[in-house]
Amino acid sequence: MRFNPEDWKQKSHENFEGTWHEGPLVLTPASHAETYPCRVYKRAQAHPVFATINRLRETYLSMGFDEAEVPVIIDEKDIYRQFGPEAMAVLDRVFYLGGLPRPNVGIARDRLDKINAILGKTMNTPTEEKLRETLHSYKKSEIDGDELTFELSKVLETDDGIIVHILDAVFPEFRELAPESSRSTLRSHMTSGWFMTLGSIWDKSPMPLHLFSVDRCFRREQAEGPTRLMTYHSASCIVAGEDVTIDEGKAVSEALLSAFGYTDFRFQPDEKRSKYYMPDSQTEVYARHPVHGWVEVATFGMYSPSALAEYGVGVPVMNLGLGVERLAMIAYNSNDVRQLCYPQFFPRSLSNREIARAVHLREEPVLLQGKILAGAIVKVAAANGMAMGPCIFDAWEGTLGGADVKVVIEETESNAKLCGPACANEIFVHEGSVLGVPDAEKWKQVRTEGAPTGISYLSAVSALAAARIEEAARCGKGTTVQVKMAKLPSDINLKIDEYAMRFITDNKKKVDVRGPVFLSVRSTIKE
Repeated sequence: MRFNPEDWKQKSHENFEGTWHEGPLVLTPASHAETYPCRVYKRAQAHPVFATINRLRETYLSMGFDEAEVPVIIDEKDIYRQFGPEAMAVLDRVFYLGGLPRPNVGIARDRLDKINAILGKTMNTPTEEKLRETLHSYKKSEIDGDELTFELSKVLETDDGIIVHILDAVFPEFRELAPESSRSTLRSHMTSGWFMTLGSIWDKSPMPLHLFSVDRCFRREQAEGPTRLMTYHSASCIVAGEDVTIDEGKAVSEALLSAFGYTDFRFQPDEKRSKYYMPDSQTEVYARHPVHGWVEVATFGMYSPSALAEYGVGVPVMNLGLGVERLAMIAYNSNDVRQLCYPQFFPRSLSNREIARAVHLREEPVLLQGKILAGAIVKVAAANGMAMGPCIFDAWEGTLGGADVKVVIEETESNAKLCGPACANEIFVHEGSVLGVPDAEKWKQVRTEGAPTGISYLSAVSALAAARIEEAARCGKGTTVQVKMAKLPSDINLKIDEYAMRFITDNKKKVDVRGPVFLSVRSTIKE
């Protein structure tokens, strides 16, 4: 459906004017369209893992699999039902769920006295009794933990901050609580949820059943590594029916991997032989990785009839589980699943072009006439830059900030050029460094291989001069803007975004914009 700007403006953005075209959506505040820069909305970047999940979901759906959501929290007894005697070893890799017990808080006379001291008043007998009832209700789970502070503040007629202080100072039981484990676990594999699902629906649904789910699993690994995480996504499916065989697993595997454009994969028997699979049916699916070689991305097999019988399931069932993160590693040529999933915790490499986009002007004119002035300064300075001083050149006349302004470029010293030699320098990013270089043979490689910012020293300084003149004109004053020897980016009106500067310094790159600029621009207010 095509976006309708009128609907956007009428329904929720009356203060914005929107224009629709095939590129980004540009919204500008309607009352300041000529004064303020516009806001550009563009299509953002999807996370590799979730982009892979979306592709897997669409592939499963196109293959005729219905989507399901299977339980995440699995009782320990279900692990025993599925794995039998092997369950004890399997449970070593699962996370048990725990929680804080509700303390049995007693209120002796000394505690009431401490509360009275904090409140600065003495509770009456009904209030004391209500306080005891509230704490007892919390113990019996009639009051949730996040409601306790609010309920106590009502009983004691004080604010939440005082209640928090009372709980900390008077009831050490709350601070001394330690979590206790339950017998519930987080699923370490989707199979746990599939057995429970099959037991509930297999005899109430037409056969064959084709179901899939893409969701998180949790595994208590000894350590995370380049191809292994403690929490990962499994794209799992089941096919259940009278005529289902192991060939279903090969067919589904090939269809899924082919949808991602991969034909370089192989099947081999899985030596782990999980007890919930039939003997000799558990099969590993491998795909080739450019760095790690053959990487296991999926496993399939036929569920054991004895395990299915624990849930009353009376038909053969093929199950396939595919590791989303490992498939995404191949698709995105990633060498480390940790960096693929959590790039925010790893330093990201910036290209020359990305750094170039982070180089901006510190000050720019706001008004249209100010921008015209900046262009006029560039034009006149470039045309007369070799003129020897003392000399003066008219650059611009007009109305600026409500005042009639005249702007000149001048050089007051004898035997000095109107513009210093660095005025012709341009800003390039080469091998991660920000460099100001002239158009000379010595810097040919930088200018050829580097990423241009589109900013010259002259254009940057002209924008600075126009911005300062514009600001002075609003106050009815003239001003002189002079830039001499440049040493730092700020000397020529440049700023580099913090993230790019961090990358430059962390990687021992440099910012070198040194050079003789020697440009002087003066404005006067005409009477």
